[in-house]
Amino acid sequence: MSNGVETGQITTDIPARLDRLHWSRWHWLVVIGLGTVWILDGLEVTIVGSMSDALKDAKTGLGMSSFDVGLAGAVYVAGACLGALFFGQLTDRFGRKKLFLVTLGVYTVATVMTAFSMSPLWYFAARFFTGAGIGGEYAAINSAIDELIPARYRGRIDVAINGSFWVGAAGGALLTIPLLDPNTVDQAWGWRLAFGLGAILAVGILIVRRNVPESPRWLFIHGRDEEGDRIVKDIETRVARENNEELADVHETITIRQRKTIPLPLIAKTVFTMYPRRTILCFSLFVGQAFLYNAFFFTYGDTLTSFLGVTQTGYYIAVFAVSNFVGALALGPLFDRIGRVKMLTATYVVSGLLLGYTGLTLDSYSAATLTLMGCIIFFVASAGASAAYLTASEVFPMETRALCIAFFYAIGTAAGGIAGPLLFGKLIDSAVSGGQGISAIAIGYYIGAVLMVAGGIVAAFLGVKAENRSLEDIAEPLTAQSSSQGSHRAQPASDHASNAH
Repeated sequence: MSNGVETGQITTDIPARLDRLHWSRWHWLVVIGLGTVWILDGLEVTIVGSMSDALKDAKTGLGMSSFDVGLAGAVYVAGACLGALFFGQLTDRFGRKKLFLVTLGVYTVATVMTAFSMSPLWYFAARFFTGAGIGGEYAAINSAIDELIPARYRGRIDVAINGSFWVGAAGGALLTIPLLDPNTVDQAWGWRLAFGLGAILAVGILIVRRNVPESPRWLFIHGRDEEGDRIVKDIETRVARENNEELADVHETITIRQRKTIPLPLIAKTVFTMYPRRTILCFSLFVGQAFLYNAFFFTYGDTLTSFLGVTQTGYYIAVFAVSNFVGALALGPLFDRIGRVKMLTATYVVSGLLLGYTGLTLDSYSAATLTLMGCIIFFVASAGASAAYLTASEVFPMETRALCIAFFYAIGTAAGGIAGPLLFGKLIDSAVSGGQGISAIAIGYYIGAVLMVAGGIVAAFLGVKAENRSLEDIAEPLTAQSSSQGSHRAQPASDHASNAH
């Protein structure tokens, strides 16, 4: 790495060195240590969705109604939104590693408290803080992963990692089967054990995560370039040894004005003034996927039991979850090969149209066929939803990355993720009390369909061709200076300077 040309200014080749690395076991450490948090999120959401009947029972549960179950989902999402904003700002200020350790700790403690809930109010409070930990994780982890993974792998890895939510969802669904079987576990303890097991998994992840380094990109901007250089040298040594190769030299550099902190007003100006097209893009993507997933999935177990006579929902939800993860794995590589814009458009529009068709024909489904249709819809939608997080994490400047992820996650999820579960819970309660069939909740499907199709159309016009490009090329750091040392920084400063494509 080049020495700084003046106090507070350096010229570095760290981004180019990280991007030129081939995949190795070290990168798998990053994926396992950081990416597995989505498994926890999937576990949490599925346990709540699968245990709606257990939570409703006044003797063994907490005496909650369908609306209460939906409200618990909304409270969890509200906590995630606020947690993302709170921890997102801290992630950009104090570093990725400190915060991805803190947020996992918050999640673990809150999950244990959920297991000990003695009343609906206690349960709601515990769910709020569990969500806060998960929301903080989204901001800290997405930014760290994108800054450590080479550019040519970033799309597929991000989509697959975000899609691993469904590994947790499938595991949570299957876990509830024995735990909700009165012949196996006392029903007063089954749902509590499910939450406790989530905390045990979190502790295991925390042990692995301690070995993941701080982002060198964050370090060199915040005046710790020598530490960042040492980390990159260590990574290069490990990758070269593991792959039995000699790494090629790099010539691309970037010149940075180092800062300890980036003022919040500057971050806000960046998001709203410099990148208005990207702001609209991310908002549209997050609102669509948040409503679709939170509305459908938080209440799917309740839908099956209320309208289709299912008493054990775990198997249905597990099959549904597996299709989502397979979709993310199968379609993820296409975001690098075909491109972000085309794939975002296709996944959002196709899944939205399929969801709308399902709403129109809702009366014709059994539990099995509705689940099968859900598998088809979300096989496509899961890749697009995962790519929404990828988009927010790569199209804004380095200094604002974690907070931008948090911001769009929060506003998009608040608009779609809080309203969705509340709406579906209310629709289910009203339909059951009024003696109506499942078609009474079709309006929720239509809203989700419209939001997804709209997100796809926005992506077609405002999407960013970020595939195989360095993060610094996609969005130049706010602290960047023009470099006279062969810098490859030709990316325009804002949406106003060029077409966002």
